[in-house]
Amino acid sequence: MRARTARALWAGLAVLLCIQTLPAASPAKLYGGISGIVRSASGVPQMGALVVLYNRSDRPVHRVYTNEKGEFGFASLAPGVYTVRVTLASFLPALKRNIKVQPGMRTLLEVNLASVFSTIELVGLAPGPVSLVSEDWKWVLRGAGDTRPVLRALPDFSSPEERRSREAAFSRTRGVFKVTGGDAGTISTLGAEPDLGTAFALATTLFGANHLQVAGNFGYSPDTNLPAAAFRTSVRRELPGGAAPQLGVTMRQLGLPVRASAGQALLSGQRSGYPALRALSATLYDRNVLSEGLTLEYGAALDSVAFFDRLNYLSPFSRLTYDAGSWGTLQFSYVSGSPPAEMFSSGVEQGPEFEHDLALLALFPRVSLLGGRAQVQRSASYEAGYRLRIGSRVLTAAVHSERIGNAAVTLLAPSGLASGVDLLPDLFSRGWVLNAGAVQRAGFAASLAQSLGDRFEVALTYANHGALTALDRELMRGDSEELRSVLRPGRRHSVTARVAGTAPWSGTRFVTSYQWASLHSALPPHVYLTEGLRQNPGLNVALRQPIGSLGSLPGRLEASAELRNILAQGYVPLNLSGRKAYLVHAPRSVRGGLSFIF
Repeated sequence: MRARTARALWAGLAVLLCIQTLPAASPAKLYGGISGIVRSASGVPQMGALVVLYNRSDRPVHRVYTNEKGEFGFASLAPGVYTVRVTLASFLPALKRNIKVQPGMRTLLEVNLASVFSTIELVGLAPGPVSLVSEDWKWVLRGAGDTRPVLRALPDFSSPEERRSREAAFSRTRGVFKVTGGDAGTISTLGAEPDLGTAFALATTLFGANHLQVAGNFGYSPDTNLPAAAFRTSVRRELPGGAAPQLGVTMRQLGLPVRASAGQALLSGQRSGYPALRALSATLYDRNVLSEGLTLEYGAALDSVAFFDRLNYLSPFSRLTYDAGSWGTLQFSYVSGSPPAEMFSSGVEQGPEFEHDLALLALFPRVSLLGGRAQVQRSASYEAGYRLRIGSRVLTAAVHSERIGNAAVTLLAPSGLASGVDLLPDLFSRGWVLNAGAVQRAGFAASLAQSLGDRFEVALTYANHGALTALDRELMRGDSEELRSVLRPGRRHSVTARVAGTAPWSGTRFVTSYQWASLHSALPPHVYLTEGLRQNPGLNVALRQPIGSLGSLPGRLEASAELRNILAQGYVPLNLSGRKAYLVHAPRSVRGGLSFIF
């Protein structure tokens, strides 16, 4: 009896020791997916359709193109509610909201594109919550030790095309080639934004996780008879956990026009007749998901500007986003210099894939003269924003505090009136650039956007921010010191009405806005990172017209036209020796172009 009892005690002790040494099984986080097929009204699968996936805050998180069978898919999606938008040339866009993704389930979509009415239907979804394992099987698996590892196995929701793309060297290659012409571009607090005339962008994926993009924008300056060009290369790698570090290098070069009495002391040491502005920028950007609903974006840009002197500076930036679901989204940001393209809020002005990159590619630094030396405009801003979606309405509000160093102001003056060492010829117009010194300003903006179905949207924005205007008095000399003496700070109130949509028959996309302001300002308004609407003064119209495919050739054509500040509003008048001159931050411009997208 004693021997039997001793053996039982030793057996129990061995079992306890085995249980303690077994590793604790961590619960596996299950994901879901969305897949579907895109067909025309006659049932023909459509290849090359762009499918964009938005999260519950209407921010794009993934985008894919349909394959030769018209199929697409999004794998490894966190459970939640998503929105899918499908666009293709010659067809009306299709939009489907409130698509529920459940753990272990793949939601199937059937997209029918048409020239009159496009739809997206859910296919094969069972009502109510679906469990991967029934209660009976759970008890069986708990009781069988050999089958316990099955609980840690996750299904592979990747499609065969997605698995092949991970193995291929190059996949998902797309691009755009754009030819434009017209007046000079706009001027913002970030810098001068010209369109040099010809732009291209090419993006591809290397072995499934590495994304490579090359873009360029080049043209010809009639003032200097020299070419102007800008090129950008970026590499992004997708890592587990949502991290996606990106390294981008941007180079810009432009010849400066030489005019009479324009910085003679500075230009006298220039060997060639046309000094050149050269800028090199290396940007490191990363995005990390800290917890559920909490995302941190951060990075820094190292800029080097060569213009007579060489100026080097480091510009860090960061943005913290908290997605509270139905309670809205909070964002806090700090930016020194210019933020990268990834940090610009898409808002309701979601454009083509390469639109932001091509716009920032031509973002030349604002250079001015102070004391006979070249200076670059730089800003440091703090911002907080809130975004809330209530059905078809979107409410946004943002506040900011900003300090602008070496603020550059554009002066349009008749020939012979502008003089002085500290007046520099503008890079992209017949005007001049005046250094206004340091400017400290703060403000806020609030907007309400209302969707009218899937094709139209109206928005109303009110903004109040610090401005820079001029005293109403006659200037005798017109030099830089006298011009700076009449500049004074003020408050600018503005109301902007905006209408955007897509024509149901022709597929024309348009954005029209008009802004009323209480005060003319020599400085452009703050560019918000948490507010998608751009505050352009006066009347503005932008049109995009899909032309269609090129027969058997891959790709499609799209024509565009843009008219900014058509009524030439917001100019600050100056009385310069009995003649009129103007300080302006948004010159009137008319542009048009043709894009080949493939």
